[in-house]
Amino acid sequence: MVRMLRPFGRAVTYTRWLHLFIAVVAPSLLLFVREAWWIWLIAAAALLPAALVPAVRTVEGLQARLLLTGHRHDSESTDIVAAPSASWGDRGRLVVWLQARLLLGYATMTVSAQLVFAIVDSASAPFGHDSEQSGPFVLAGHAWWHVLLVPLFLAALGVTVLAAGHLITALALRLLGPSRAERLAALEERTEQLLERTRIARELHDSIGHALTVAVVQAGAARAAGDPAFTDRALSAIEETGRAALEDLERVLGVLRESERPVDGRPTLTEADRLLESARASGTKVDAEMTGPLDTVPGPVSREGYRILQEALTNVLRHAGSVPVRVRIALADGTLTLDVRNPLTADIPGPGRGSGLRGIRERAALLGGHARTGPTEGDWQVHVELPVS
Repeated sequence: MVRMLRPFGRAVTYTRWLHLFIAVVAPSLLLFVREAWWIWLIAAAALLPAALVPAVRTVEGLQARLLLTGHRHDSESTDIVAAPSASWGDRGRLVVWLQARLLLGYATMTVSAQLVFAIVDSASAPFGHDSEQSGPFVLAGHAWWHVLLVPLFLAALGVTVLAAGHLITALALRLLGPSRAERLAALEERTEQLLERTRIARELHDSIGHALTVAVVQAGAARAAGDPAFTDRALSAIEETGRAALEDLERVLGVLRESERPVDGRPTLTEADRLLESARASGTKVDAEMTGPLDTVPGPVSREGYRILQEALTNVLRHAGSVPVRVRIALADGTLTLDVRNPLTADIPGPGRGSGLRGIRERAALLGGHARTGPTEGDWQVHVELPVS
């Protein structure tokens, strides 16, 4: 019983009823001037040119959101569009919506009014009051048992209110919902947001992960060496790497705080020496060779190339320690090639494992290139090819 009565404790039940009554206010006022059935035809015809105005869809959408969904942040509210009509398909659905709202509003108003009259008549019948209204639910006479019909009429009124409210809401979701073009645009926007979040997460993983790895390796090496001069160099490397990581963190947080702020200041391959020196300062012997005009590599490719190199060196420091590393960066025939090799150790992760290696492959794929990571001839290799044209 409580479950059946629960809908009548929600405000949206009555705002939906109000929404239907608003649709028939104008023709109802005209009926006071002249009672004629053709007034409803005039009202229906007047809605046709109104539906051609793009802003009418905005008004109807906002009104439906407010009265039919109660401003809830759920699928019902977001599936009702409050944007102007952008196509003839939108206008056509708006015509059907306006006509359906008028028809359903008239039916709901008529049935509700008749049930209210019947309730009043049935409640007053035992006291000998004559009803001034007539209708299908109003009974003639003053029989005492008419009062027993009051609960039945109340239940019928409640069912009418609930059924009409659910029906008009379903029609609003269908006729005022987004068109195929609007759904596609929303999907593309959502995809862009997800890609941006993934890119930001990858930026933080690569930058902060590299800085922490260098700091841990440097601190461990300084403790093991017990040489004041080496300790000073290690602390300087930790300071420089930490400062660079803080700059990256501040830039990424700035983008998150200001969604319209452009992403700038990200390092490129022209700054690859900073990564190589950081690895060398950690005790790793780095044999690096860079060929080709790297300063001509397009910005997106150069920035992603820098992050790929950073992640590859971070993996070496994290899993292999101070082992010799061979780095080759070449630009030739419209392709940027990055190749990082180091002796294979037991701690090197296998192919396909680790978020860093997966990030390398994802970066390469997004740029139309490909990446290969895994054991090769006794070495661990990260080989990436990126198109630059």
